[in-house]
Amino acid sequence: MEEGGGGARSLVPGGPVLLVLCGLLEASGGGRALPQLSDDIPFRVNWPGTEFSLPTTGVLYKEDNYVIMTTTHKEKYKCILPLVTGGDEEEEKDYKGPNPRDLLEPLFKQSSCSYRIESYWTYEVCHGKHIRQYHEEKESGQKVNIHEYYLGNMLAKTLLSEKEHEAEEKEKSKEIPTKNIEGQMTPYYPVGMGNGTPCSLKQNRPRSSTVMYICHPESKHEILSVAEVTTCEYEVVILTPLLCNHPKYRFRASPVNDIFCQSLPGSPFKPLTLRQLEQQEEILRVPFRRNKEGVGWWKYEFCYGKHVHQYHEDKDSGKTAVVVGTWNQDEHIEWAKKNTARAYHLQDDGTQTVRMVSHFYGNGDVCDITDKPRQVTVKLKCKESDSPHAVTVYMLEPHSCQYILGVESPVICKILDTADENGLLSLPN
Repeated sequence: MEEGGGGARSLVPGGPVLLVLCGLLEASGGGRALPQLSDDIPFRVNWPGTEFSLPTTGVLYKEDNYVIMTTTHKEKYKCILPLVTGGDEEEEKDYKGPNPRDLLEPLFKQSSCSYRIESYWTYEVCHGKHIRQYHEEKESGQKVNIHEYYLGNMLAKTLLSEKEHEAEEKEKSKEIPTKNIEGQMTPYYPVGMGNGTPCSLKQNRPRSSTVMYICHPESKHEILSVAEVTTCEYEVVILTPLLCNHPKYRFRASPVNDIFCQSLPGSPFKPLTLRQLEQQEEILRVPFRRNKEGVGWWKYEFCYGKHVHQYHEDKDSGKTAVVVGTWNQDEHIEWAKKNTARAYHLQDDGTQTVRMVSHFYGNGDVCDITDKPRQVTVKLKCKESDSPHAVTVYMLEPHSCQYILGVESPVICKILDTADENGLLSLPN
C-alpha cells in the first residue's frame, strides 16, 4: 500500500502501513456500508487536511461514502472511499441514456475543428468531416505555400462507418474497445475515415484513419495524439467531455484507489503513531546518490527576448558554451514576413484564439559545417496542465545548425492573445 499526504506522495513499505491501519484504527460506517476488502484492489491512504476538494476525474467519489476512523490515541478521521468496480457495474447495467454516437452528435453538427501543432506539422480534425496534416511556409511576396495530406475524409451519407457499426455491436455485447492511454486501459468510441490523399508507398491507395474519442470531463475536444500505426494508416485520439455521460466510456478505476482521510476537530492532520513511524524510516533510509554527470551532454538556456545558449559543464575543462541565437526585433520582423509567426486555434463557438507564436533568434556562433551563424526558431505554445507552472522544453535540429526550440506551458496561455501580426507579445517589464 502507498501512503501520501499534503499533495506530495511518497512510497512506504506495505507491511508497516498495514500494521498502523489495522492495529491503530477502528472504523464505523458513514452514509454507506463498509466495502468488502480484497487484495485484488489496492488502496492508497492520503491525509489532505481539512481544506480539500474531491477529484473530478478518474474513479468516482461521493460525499456520503465514508467511514469514521478512530486511532488508539482517540484521534478521529473522516475517510472518503472511492466507488470501485461494483458500483460502476451497477450504474452501467441501469444506464438508459443516449448511445455514444448520439452523445457525439452535437460535435459533428457544429462543424467544429480541433488542432494539434507540432514542431513541423499541424493536424486539423474537423469532426465528422476530415483529418488534414499540413505545413505552411511564407515565400517572397507574402505567398503562402501549403504542403498538406488528407489522412481521411467522411461523406455525410456514410457518416455511420463500418467501424462505428462494429463499435455499436460491441457496445450491445458489452465489449467496449480500449486503448492504453498513459498506462491506463481507456475505453474509446471509434469513428473511421477513409478516402484520404493517395499513398505512394501503398500503390496509391487512399490514406485512412480511426478517430478514437475518449472521455475527459475537463477537455475541450483536444487532439491528444496522432500516430501512424501502419503505412498511411493513422490513429487519432480525441479528448471529449461528451462521452462522460455514458458510464461505459468513463475512465476505468485507477490501479491504485485513493482514500482521503480528513482530520476531525481536535485531531492532527495525520495520526501521531504514523508520523513517528515515518520519522524512523527517514533515519534508516539510505541517502540518495545523485548522478552528477547528468543525462545528456548538452544543456540549454533560453532567456526570453535575449538569447538561446547551449552549454556543457565539466569539472576538469570547465564550461563550454555555444550561442545558438540572439534576439533582434528587426531581424525577427523580416523573418515573420516570410514565415508563420502566429498560429490560431478555432474554439467551439467559432472564435479564434492564438495557440502558438514563433520567434526568430539569429546571429549565433558560426557553424563549422555550414560556415554560417547558428539560428533558432523559438516556438512558445499554450499547453493546458493541472500544474499551472509546468514547463516542457525540447530542442530539434532539422537542418545543420538550424534549430527549433519548443517551450510549452500553461503560463504562456495567458499572454498569447497579446501577440501582434508579427507574433510579438506585449509583456510587462
